[in-house]
Amino acid sequence: MPTKPAPAPFTADDYRARMARAAQSAADAGLAGVLVAPGPDLVYLTGYQPTAITERLTVLVLAAGQDPVLVVPTLEAPDAEHAAGAAALTLRDWTDGKDPYAVTAPLLDVDGRFGVSDNAWAMHLLGLQKELPGTSYVALTEALPMLRAVKDEHELARLEAAGAAADEAYGEIVKVRFAGRKETEVAADLAALLMKYGHSQVDFTVVGSGPNGANPHHEAGDRTIEQGDMVVLDFGGLKYGYGSDTTRTVHVGEPGAAEQRVHDVVREAQQAGFEAVRPGAACQDVDRAARAVIADAGYGEYFIHRTGHGIGVTTHEPPYMIEGEELPLVPGMCFSIEPGIYLPGRFGVRIEDIVTVTDDGGRRLNNTDRAMAIVE
Repeated sequence: MPTKPAPAPFTADDYRARMARAAQSAADAGLAGVLVAPGPDLVYLTGYQPTAITERLTVLVLAAGQDPVLVVPTLEAPDAEHAAGAAALTLRDWTDGKDPYAVTAPLLDVDGRFGVSDNAWAMHLLGLQKELPGTSYVALTEALPMLRAVKDEHELARLEAAGAAADEAYGEIVKVRFAGRKETEVAADLAALLMKYGHSQVDFTVVGSGPNGANPHHEAGDRTIEQGDMVVLDFGGLKYGYGSDTTRTVHVGEPGAAEQRVHDVVREAQQAGFEAVRPGAACQDVDRAARAVIADAGYGEYFIHRTGHGIGVTTHEPPYMIEGEELPLVPGMCFSIEPGIYLPGRFGVRIEDIVTVTDDGGRRLNNTDRAMAIVE
């Protein structure tokens, strides 16, 4: 299969449009504006990622009817000037020895309520609050959960490429030997394969063999994989700046009837979750559909996590497929569907695909076989 060319970089106009949407969304939500600290929100809105996140204040200030302003330390201003979205905003720098909160305060409504990116440092938020005691703040996940949730065609192309690369990695990992090797060795193989297929960053390579598979977030360890083990493989990272995340559960040698039964139930649950995806359905409907299959099969108490999470410039972000989340699905949303059954002391099974909402349903971005693969 020919390799697709890399997608064109985002432009200053792309970032300008994103910042304008964020500012307007904040106004529509009754907020005076948005304050964005270094992290995924800043990358999404401006293309800027500081070389190191330190105690020096960096913050993007967005408000409807006001030009975007990025406050940065003077020593980091040259890097910020070269960010892809720099032409769409104004830089305001401050030097060591000056009060960065006094520099930022004139940009803010003195009595305003602002959305703040979730990963903002407490010391910076408290510094602004001290400078402007009439202001108040709310986390962006709560105030603007849709900020990064709906992807445009260019973002979808990146997510598709990341998903296809993860699929290629899975296609090769099932050909390597598992029995007699440590989990860490297989995890290293997975990481190398993700990089081989174009990932710039590997975020996780979960290899949970035998009883370790009953821990959903088990980190690959020194356990030697044995004949007869069920092995959960959950791996992903970033390609072209967007995430991959997929899980398949394999078996070393032929599985027993109980193992096959559990895998079949999870596979059916994953399919049910996928079939629940459609515009207007609530996020919780996806969780309910998958969870009902597992509960009806008698394993409800062993499905111990949400059914899915959003994905984009990070591998975990809103929206979340979980009971109580009534946010409606919208075309362009991308998220995982990953039900699992975890039997303590025995084994675990999880199957995960990234799915995007279409105009009339859903489309998978992972397309490897969901049947249990037999490995050596």
